[in-house]
Amino acid sequence: MRFLGYTLGDESVPMPAPTPDLMERMGAFMEEATKAGVLVATGGIAPSAMGAKVTLEDGEFTVVDGPFAEAKELIGGWALTECRDLAEAVEWTKRFLAVLGAGECRVRPVF
Repeated sequence: MRFLGYTLGDESVPMPAPTPDLMERMGAFMEEATKAGVLVATGGIAPSAMGAKVTLEDGEFTVVDGPFAEAKELIGGWALTECRDLAEAVEWTKRFLAVLGAGECRVRPVF
């Protein structure tokens, strides 16, 4: 079963560049997860200022360019994993957060 794990970001807080040590540890983790057949794909999400919000209401489309000031939680990055069940996806997510050092990651099944 596939699971989508994603981190949350706050565009009002500047994100420091990752340290070389973090890049090395994250690279090792991603290599291990890939070799284990768990990691399918990963990616980061650009700031909302680079995007658009598309709404369909009463048959009319509205397109609003970012940034989206009303957004309280924004996806910062994501990983698509292939796991036996939610428990396994949670275990891999715990390992990811341990490498990261802090943060929150949400995990949801993909249908």
